[in-house]
Amino acid sequence: MTLVDILVVGGTALSSSLLGSVAGTGGTLVLLPVLVRYFGMQDAVSIVTLANAGANLSRTVMYWREVDRRVVGWFTLSSLPLTVLGTWLFTLTAPDLLTRLLGAFMLGMVLWRRLYATAPRKRDAKWFLPLGIGFGFLNGLVPSVGPLMAPFFLAYGLLKGSYIGTDACITVIMQVTKLAVFKSAQVLSNDIMFYGALLIPLMFVGALLGKILVDRLPAWVFALIIELTIVLAGLDFLVRG
Repeated sequence: MTLVDILVVGGTALSSSLLGSVAGTGGTLVLLPVLVRYFGMQDAVSIVTLANAGANLSRTVMYWREVDRRVVGWFTLSSLPLTVLGTWLFTLTAPDLLTRLLGAFMLGMVLWRRLYATAPRKRDAKWFLPLGIGFGFLNGLVPSVGPLMAPFFLAYGLLKGSYIGTDACITVIMQVTKLAVFKSAQVLSNDIMFYGALLIPLMFVGALLGKILVDRLPAWVFALIIELTIVLAGLDFLVRG
């Protein structure tokens, strides 16, 4: 890689982490296309998974006091076995059709929220047990399910720090599981781990800058940013697969 290539990848990693820290999701959709250009799809997914694991770990630490531990517990309980299964299937094939279907579903979720808008209200955290089954499986199959999970977190009543911290805690657990499967399937080579590790400090910086912005955002602006991110991610999934 030339110096220009390194600057492009590094700058994209920083901006993707900043976006993920402000919107709570969407960073993968910024970073992944750039990595695919240099490394190919399968290696790019491995690198972005490692880099985002670092970014989400930093967000978890920053917002630890606001993490909804009941949501994390119920979601993780059911998601981990399905994450293993979905990741194993990903190592065998790239599910282009599934990614496009997810994009259509994400756009439909935003439309539904707009047509049937209600004030956020707390629900029983046990509802995240069945959600973890579906999202755990999808997390293994596709590069990012954060935008797809966002409407459910918002409907539960998570906003700003509680949203970002809870989402990050769940995501880092699933990503570490995903990386373990990649390693056992010999998809995660030493070179890929090296490139992913180089991006982690930039992801930390982006997460810190994002926290500074989130602390100054009104709740309604935060929710709007998330919805816009979901729409862009849905269009990206739908069009490009």
